[in-house]
Amino acid sequence: MRALSAIAAVLVLGVTGLGWHSVDQLVSSIERIGDLGLGGGSDGAVDILMVGIDSRTDAHGDPLSQDERAMLHAGDEVGLNTDTIVLIRVPNDGSSATAISIPRDAYVDIPGQGKGKINSAYGVTKFTEQQKLLDKGASATDADHKSTLAGRQALIKSVANLTGITVDHYAEVGLLGFVLLTDAVGGVDVCLNNAVYEPMSGADFPAGRQRLDGPEALSFVRQRHDLPRGDLDRIVRQQVYMAQLVHQVLSAKTLTSPGRMKELSDAVGRTVVLDSDWDVLKFMNQLQDLSGGQVKFETIPVKDLNGWTDNGESVVLVDPVAVQKYVAKMVGEDNDAHEDTGGVDPSTVTVDLYNASGVGGLAAQAAQALVAKGFRTGTVDNWIGGGVQSSRVLAASSGDAKARAVAATLGGLPVFAEAGMTEGAVRVVLASDYSGPGSAVSGGPFDFSGSSTTATPVPPAAPIDAGGQNGPKCVN
Repeated sequence: MRALSAIAAVLVLGVTGLGWHSVDQLVSSIERIGDLGLGGGSDGAVDILMVGIDSRTDAHGDPLSQDERAMLHAGDEVGLNTDTIVLIRVPNDGSSATAISIPRDAYVDIPGQGKGKINSAYGVTKFTEQQKLLDKGASATDADHKSTLAGRQALIKSVANLTGITVDHYAEVGLLGFVLLTDAVGGVDVCLNNAVYEPMSGADFPAGRQRLDGPEALSFVRQRHDLPRGDLDRIVRQQVYMAQLVHQVLSAKTLTSPGRMKELSDAVGRTVVLDSDWDVLKFMNQLQDLSGGQVKFETIPVKDLNGWTDNGESVVLVDPVAVQKYVAKMVGEDNDAHEDTGGVDPSTVTVDLYNASGVGGLAAQAAQALVAKGFRTGTVDNWIGGGVQSSRVLAASSGDAKARAVAATLGGLPVFAEAGMTEGAVRVVLASDYSGPGSAVSGGPFDFSGSSTTATPVPPAAPIDAGGQNGPKCVN
């Protein structure tokens, strides 16, 4: 089962109007948790981790009723996978927001657990810590409370390590919240390129624009089978749905309806968990400008959509360095984006580029990126000088100004001295770790005709705007 953090997104991105409609009651009803090891918002923005958790309980730990589980098509098994993970960055002036989705199967380092899917960080850590506490004689209640906290901390650290962004606040919502909040706004409009019938998720929809109620919407965002890009297309569905949900919460029909506002308040109070240090009232005052739709939804770059572990587990492979560069660029902190050439005139630099990656077209794409910045290119060919494990720029000396300018433009590659090279000559050798301009993870054009049969690099999709002025974006 998948749950959308759109519910939490409604709370922090769409409840500006609630400030004038009994917001004190809403805020006081939200479940709060502390000691999560969060940051302090000192980098000029508030960074919020929002997760949708596969849970058969509400925010207060009370089990869902049989009717509610039936409505959600949820069984009795207990799950703690965080199958929707979104990092939202809101500048301190509240003028805009960037929501960055992380694939649930992204294979990352989990503190204290080693490598694993990021959606397992919460559940695996909780189970491990819970058993340790029980073995030491802790009560079941105490073990559950402390291990749940450990699970949340592990997820927060995993996201921070992957993205390079310190998490300031935490929001969590379960399955039921998605349905209740969707129904509270009267359903949400979506648009499909083609008709869909996929029994595993319950998705059964015609092509075109349509309005979905809560249970239908849950099926819409759960589906990942029979989609061209699997989980990545599922993320796109989540994003367009969140965009429309935020837009409808901010609409006059919702904000001026006492009935709708009460439903929203009840839904949030029962299904949303927030960190205890979050001053929600103050934060909402920062978000008034977001009513213009200044919310973009992005997805981190993926190195291999069809990756496998040594144990035969299907995973999504990601390059943390590439992810951090991409995220930094999205949130306006990418120092390399300025491509400081150190005063070197690019038109005076001729670069030879060689592809040692085994991925067809890589050198040509990087060459195009350099030309676009004013550099000149010489030889562009495949590398035949032996195995190269990491990308690099070669020159007569490692301090060569022209080589360093090229290295900065290509994303901060290392510069090495190469015996026999002429002073001023610059040679670039690109290995499979390359993630700079022209690579798949940079979002540039790419020719995969020469790639291996197992690697499936996927450039990030175009951002989705939450303005909603022209209706929902049509998706797979």
